[in-house]
Amino acid sequence: MVLYATPLILAAMGGLYSERSGVVNIGLEGLMTIGAFTAAVTTLATNNPWIGLLAAMLAGIILALPHAVASVTFKADQVVSGVAINFLALGISVYLVKAMYNGKAQTPTVLETLDRLPIPGLSQIPVIGPAFFNAFPTTYLAVFVVFLSYFLLYRTPFGMRLRAVGEHPRAAETMGVNVFLMRYIAVLISGALAAIGGAGLSIAIGSEFNETTVAGQGFIALAALIFGKWNPFGALGAATFFGLAVALALTGQIFGLTNYVPSEVLNMLPYILTILALAGVVGRAEAPAAIGKPYETGGR
Repeated sequence: MVLYATPLILAAMGGLYSERSGVVNIGLEGLMTIGAFTAAVTTLATNNPWIGLLAAMLAGIILALPHAVASVTFKADQVVSGVAINFLALGISVYLVKAMYNGKAQTPTVLETLDRLPIPGLSQIPVIGPAFFNAFPTTYLAVFVVFLSYFLLYRTPFGMRLRAVGEHPRAAETMGVNVFLMRYIAVLISGALAAIGGAGLSIAIGSEFNETTVAGQGFIALAALIFGKWNPFGALGAATFFGLAVALALTGQIFGLTNYVPSEVLNMLPYILTILALAGVVGRAEAPAAIGKPYETGGR
C-alpha cells in the first residue's frame, strides 16, 4: 500500500497546486508518463538514479509549460489542454523509446535504481517498521511534500496568494497579486511533482519504462485530489486508499485472492473504487471557486 500510494501522493500534490490556483490539470497522467520515461532513460545513460530523478523533474516542468501557456495566457479550454498533454507525453515517450532502443517497446532494465532507505531503529518495529520506515526515498519525499504543502498553502503569504487567485482572482489582483504569475508557478510545480511521482514508477517500484508503466495512475491521483477535497492531508489519505487498491490488484495472486476473485476483477478494482469515490463526493466536495475559469484581466 505504501509503495503504490507514493506516486499517487506526489501526483496528487502536484495537482493540488495547479487546481488551488484555478487551473484544472487533467494532464497529470502525461506528466507522470514523461517523468517515468525521462528517469529511466537518464538513469540508463548515467547509471545514477538521482540524476534520473532530477531530469524527470525538469522534464515535467518543461511539459507543464505548454499547458500553462495555453490555459493561462491564451485562455484555452483547460481540460482540452490537459488531454493534449496526456496524448503528447505518451506519443513522444513511446516514439523515442522505439527510436533509441532499436524498435523495442520498452527500455532495457534499469540496473541502478533507487534503493530503500531504512531508518535505524524504527525500521526494526514488527510489521509497521518494514512498511513505513524501510521505504524508497520517493516515499519519504512524498510525505515531506504533503506537510510542506500544508505549511506553504495555509501558513505563508505565498500560499495565501495562490489560494486567492484560485478563489477570487479579481480581488487578488486588486491587492497587487499577479494572477498570471501565480498560476504559471502553480502549474510548473504541478509538472515537477507529478513527474517525480512517475519517475518512482520506473526507477524505484519498477526498473524499466514502457507504455503501460503509468497505466492510468495520473487519473487516479486526480481522483484522490478531488476525493481529498483539495486538501494536502485529504489527498494523502485518498491516495493511500487508492494505493491499497492498486496493491491488492498487483499482489492478489501472491495472497491467493485469485482463488476467490477473478484476476480481471482485481485489476479493475483501483478504477472501480475511483469511480465510486468520485460518485460519492460529487456535489459535496467544494472545488476552488475560480477553477477552470480563464482570467480575462490578470497581468495587465
